[in-house]
Amino acid sequence: MSILDNIQNYYEPLVMEELAHLLDEQEHDRPDEDMLGDVVCVALNHLPPRYFRHEVDLIYYLSPTEAEEMRAKVRKAVEDALAYVTSNRRS
Repeated sequence: MSILDNIQNYYEPLVMEELAHLLDEQEHDRPDEDMLGDVVCVALNHLPPRYFRHEVDLIYYLSPTEAEEMRAKVRKAVEDALAYVTSNRRS
């Protein structure tokens, strides 16, 4: 077991949740997995890293205001990434 197995970026699951939420709201075809991977990477590259070892530690020290601000940042990053990847998609 590597030490890296215990370290996670708090934003990764938030980005995945937000992307799933946005895709559920859309009425047109779902992007393929390759495109979704690009969207996740672009979104995460526009968010600050927030690493933790134990999720309970981060949640304990996170105020409700800070949690909502993080969710708003994630929402914008995913929306922007989806628009960017969609508009710059190679044929």
